Amino acid sequence: MAPAAASLSGPHALARLASSSSPPGRKSGGLSVHVGAPPRPVASLAAVVVPRRWGTKRMVVAAATAAEMAPAASGEEGKPFVEEMRAVAMRLHTKDQAKEGEKESQAPPVARWEPSVEGYLRFLVDSKLVFETLEAIVDRAAVPWYAEFRNTGLERSEQLKKDLEWFKEQGHTIPEPSAPGTTYASYLEELAEKDPQAFICHFYNVYFAHTAGGRMIGKKVSEKILNKKELEFYKWEGNLSQLLQNVRNKLNQVASSWTREEKDHCLDETEKSFSYSGDLLRHIFT
Repeated sequence: MAPAAASLSGPHALARLASSSSPPGRKSGGLSVHVGAPPRPVASLAAVVVPRRWGTKRMVVAAATAAEMAPAASGEEGKPFVEEMRAVAMRLHTKDQAKEGEKESQAPPVARWEPSVEGYLRFLVDSKLVFETLEAIVDRAAVPWYAEFRNTGLERSEQLKKDLEWFKEQGHTIPEPSAPGTTYASYLEELAEKDPQAFICHFYNVYFAHTAGGRMIGKKVSEKILNKKELEFYKWEGNLSQLLQNVRNKLNQVASSWTREEKDHCLDETEKSFSYSGDLLRHIFT
């Protein structure tokens, strides 16, 4: 699926997937997902070292982000802006996951995680709060062009609500949102009011990361603790590839009116976006 924290998309989170998940002939911890005729997104996992907000030690957390295959240089005029966003995200990947990667992997592979239902529930609850916040922000549209991102088909809060009801029916206690979720939600609200370009960076990374690496994480966790049950969180109505492309088109259209400085400011927010999402994902593997 925090301002000065780890990096993660996102959503929008881990080290690399088991080698069995990598496409043949590609040295990557990701998965290709077709997204219509344009560039194909790749689910990649990036490890990023960042300071912990609730402790004194630095930690490595992984980030699941969606990226298009075709390389694009940040700031290269004439390129669709989403490609610039993708290029910045790729540099936050590890060297063995992408040739553009600049990070050293220190987190364990997803296949070695030992998730618990309790930890996974904390992740789902915090994720629900983040997605609810994103949806509420675009519905209010304090900035008029936020309305372009209403009803994209990528919304996740209702699906998460159904999943949490299912866990409750199985006898599990649903926790209240915790610090990673409430902190991120508050930060998104703050950005939405005073920093639209930074907000859009988070919007992009949260949603696109969840449709790519997030799905792989969900599958691995389900295999380990849910008897391979597929949650609603990982299902979409309609053609997901087309839904993603529609959002890409809207992002490119909105950004076409931004100055170069505004675009660069959006790109500069990427690592912070990874950081907040990484805090949520840490619920699963710690």
